[in-house]
Amino acid sequence: MYRKKDNQTTIDDYLVPFGGYLLADNRWVIKAKMIPWDEIEGEYADLFPSNTGTVAKPARVAFGAMIIKETLGLTDEETVEQIRENPYLQYFLGYTEYSTKKPFDPSLMVFFRKRFGLKNLTEIIETICKMQKKDDDEPPATGGGGTTKPEELKNKGKMLMDATCVPADIRYPTDLGLLNEAREITEKFIDILYEPLRGKIAKPRTYRNSARKKYLAVAKMRKPRKNQLRKAIRQQLNFVRRNLKHIKALASYHQISPLTIAQGLQLETIKALYRQQRYMYEHKIHTVENRIVSIGQPHVRPIVRGKAGANVEFGAKLAISVVDGLAYLEKFSWDNFAEAMTLIEAIECYYVRHGFYPASVHVDKIYRTRDNILYCQGKGIRLSGPRLGRPPKEPDKALKKQTRQDELDRIAIEGKFGEGKRRYGLDLIKEKLKETSETTIMINLIVMNLARGYRDLFVIFSKSVLSSFRACFLHFAGRFIPAVA
Repeated sequence: MYRKKDNQTTIDDYLVPFGGYLLADNRWVIKAKMIPWDEIEGEYADLFPSNTGTVAKPARVAFGAMIIKETLGLTDEETVEQIRENPYLQYFLGYTEYSTKKPFDPSLMVFFRKRFGLKNLTEIIETICKMQKKDDDEPPATGGGGTTKPEELKNKGKMLMDATCVPADIRYPTDLGLLNEAREITEKFIDILYEPLRGKIAKPRTYRNSARKKYLAVAKMRKPRKNQLRKAIRQQLNFVRRNLKHIKALASYHQISPLTIAQGLQLETIKALYRQQRYMYEHKIHTVENRIVSIGQPHVRPIVRGKAGANVEFGAKLAISVVDGLAYLEKFSWDNFAEAMTLIEAIECYYVRHGFYPASVHVDKIYRTRDNILYCQGKGIRLSGPRLGRPPKEPDKALKKQTRQDELDRIAIEGKFGEGKRRYGLDLIKEKLKETSETTIMINLIVMNLARGYRDLFVIFSKSVLSSFRACFLHFAGRFIPAVA
């Protein structure tokens, strides 16, 4: 059940204890004005079609709590405590007066992350960016006085684009380590399935002590030889195969399985993991389609990045474009994808957002395919980077200078990735479920765009103050300092 609010809380409506008042230039007051609360609440209310049951927390509380958590880098428990202690945070969540009570239980943060899907959060990012765009970036009107043809529009602006991987919080996967973990989990499942049958049938033998010793004998080696590692993997494969066979036999004695739904899903993950590991062992390879690298997070995939520090990362891959400091999500996937294939679609999205194509697109070499180059030439867009083919014998100084400037302009998107991974939570996603991980990643993008808007307002305010100070100084200086002929 959900009760929709008629009007959002304003700074004048909020009651502060001891006769105080909220400052209008506080960052949380300013950021509250940047968020389309009414649109968020409209979509949030659709998740509760029933008019019965416990009343859900307002959309502003749910969404705002996630913004606070990722902005300050807090845990769920600490987020609730900070909200209880800070009147500005309570105003940000839409409360009308200060209260010392807990706004909600920290466990509700998990449900908040589940309710906001990837599609809804993408639309929220687009709305927030649209609210911060310049007036001259509005799409051309199509009604009344006629329509503007795309070929009549002039290309404007710069679009920066790149892709990155957002690492998930998993242990570095090895074939031997994954099989050992699968063996230990299946042993627990055997114990659970056998407990109701104790005294009726003999308990299947799992050889868990022997299996543990054989695993540690190789795992403790600093650098095991190839034949030793293959032998250890074969042994663990056999132990897991035997355990899965016992689980199937024990499950036949139960009409209703004593395993929980989560344990049943984990068992299916282990079966898929066993098939993949058996296939790779028999064919002597180390890659397989949709490879499972974590039993607890089976949606995580290895993303080959080719970086010096980490050749392979494990997490979601994002394709992001940056325009005027605002980050737009172009593609989100847990599987690896070719970055160059997302450029044309991203440029078309730029046209939908702004009403014209960009004058230049700044990317790295991987985006400079023939299809992308021909597309940009047809739209009158300059694509950064070196030309295909052999370099010219005599370098063009103007082209060299332009290439250098393009490299400097592209630093901004690398800085955007650095901001998300160093300042906010994109360096390590600690949520375990697929949907909660996606929500956390999207909230971090929203937080970065809000921070960008707040910095822009601060710069405008600073320029206004400096301009007023300069005018006053020149006024008084003209009265006391004689003019120089």
